[in-house]
Amino acid sequence: MRKLLLLLLALFLSITATISPASYHITSKITPKRMEQGESLPSDSLSLSSGSAVLMEASTGTILYEKDSATKRPPASVTKVMSMLLIFDAISSGKIRPSDPVTVSEHAAGMGGSQVFLEVGEIQTVETLLKCISIASANDAVVALAEHVSGSEESFVQAMNEKAAALGMKHTNFVNCCGLDDPDHYTSAIDIALMTRELITKHPEVFNYCGIWQEDITHTTRKGSSLFTLTNTNKLLKQYPYATGLKTGSTSQAKFCLSATATKDHMTLIAVIMAAENSRIRFAEATKLLEYGFSTTSIYSDEIKGTTYTLPVKKGASDTLQMTCQNNFCYLSRTAENLSQVEKKTKLPKEITAPVKKGDAIGEISYYLNGQQLGSIPLCADQDIEKAHFTDYYRKLLLEYLP
Repeated sequence: MRKLLLLLLALFLSITATISPASYHITSKITPKRMEQGESLPSDSLSLSSGSAVLMEASTGTILYEKDSATKRPPASVTKVMSMLLIFDAISSGKIRPSDPVTVSEHAAGMGGSQVFLEVGEIQTVETLLKCISIASANDAVVALAEHVSGSEESFVQAMNEKAAALGMKHTNFVNCCGLDDPDHYTSAIDIALMTRELITKHPEVFNYCGIWQEDITHTTRKGSSLFTLTNTNKLLKQYPYATGLKTGSTSQAKFCLSATATKDHMTLIAVIMAAENSRIRFAEATKLLEYGFSTTSIYSDEIKGTTYTLPVKKGASDTLQMTCQNNFCYLSRTAENLSQVEKKTKLPKEITAPVKKGDAIGEISYYLNGQQLGSIPLCADQDIEKAHFTDYYRKLLLEYLP
């Protein structure tokens, strides 16, 4: 008799589930409020003499200043920002490991320009070659790693151009991985900022290499072993207290170039200089850009990506729904706003009715300052939850009432 009553109750519940009210869903995708990229100073307001310049806030990608930012120019060894991006991509994907041995080819050893004088047949680890690239801007080291990752420099350069296109670098074409001058090898200040942002955001471990001021490596060849001292080409590391990296470059055609990164008060800026007349000017004008950015810009950030929330589910195959924040929240201010007064509000229904689709926006976290909404982050369902059927109700009842 007891089992019959349970069966009838389950049947009644399954019928009422088919006439439940509509589910509560927020379908619009809301992104944080950001400044328009064109909202920057006039190109001559900082009186920079370098050919091109860009100042970018890294977390949002907002352009704070630009001068001839889209002009195509030879980038010299700043090219290696893209090379390092692909190398770190290969490490993170498991394609190569920092401890892997790399045998130096005749092509790599024959690179001119800046080098660490690798010899044909010499074996160095991936990590050591990364240090040679990021500290000493070594052309021979970057070609050796390009060949290790892709089989040849040509294949690696093809991947560089594919990555550039994927990042929206509209003024870029690479023909080598090291930055030697070539009429068809060019990029722009804005494109350098884009690839720099991708590198430092996706692979912050790059700072473990480009932040080294000086380090010895060991050459081991048939002639024996010898020490070689790497000294960082980025003098900004010593000249500017907030500098963290990243890459210098100079050739007769490119003149003096730099992609500089600096962090202060939890904000990271990227300053790009192209075609400076000398090394002193590139560092001085990068410093001027960084100081301008830090003095006129502040940022509020909430590192909430991956934070989870749980809701009860009515009439679903599962009783609970988990949601995850898909992004961090960042708000960039160019005024004297007091960002410590930002208020955070979470909007969620008390419960939700099945069905639910994975990725549905169920609620949102909103941010306010002085009563004005700065932006919000959606809270999205982590899984599908179907409407409960008779068997689901029956199983629940059995689990609840039967021993």
